[in-house]
Amino acid sequence: MALTNEEILEAIASKTVLEISELIKMMEEKFGVSAAAAAVAVAAPGAAAGAAAAEEKTEFDVVLEAAGSNKIACIKAVRELTGLGLKEAKDLVEGAPKAVKEGLPKADAEAAQKKLEEAGAKVSLK
Repeated sequence: MALTNEEILEAIASKTVLEISELIKMMEEKFGVSAAAAAVAVAAPGAAAGAAAAEEKTEFDVVLEAAGSNKIACIKAVRELTGLGLKEAKDLVEGAPKAVKEGLPKADAEAAQKKLEEAGAKVSLK
């Protein structure tokens, strides 16, 4: 009679760490495999997927690093991008580094970055 996967997991869960270690050694000898190699083989695709996910970032934050030499133009650009009032935009610009917009698609974030840089600000995308 074959055991189900759940029955096997329950049996393993009731074992001590030392008993599980011995079981792994027995499995390695019986099947001619190494648990360490299998763990690396399984981890590698996950790591590659994680790296791909980092490369394919879909939401960006536009961060004002510094207002630059033309603070008034920077404040105007911030107002235009955010819809903030004059005082709020001025406070944001003077409090740099601060996020101007968050969670934007890449194209919108790059457009906002371009507008702020044209106003003389130093901007980064995160």
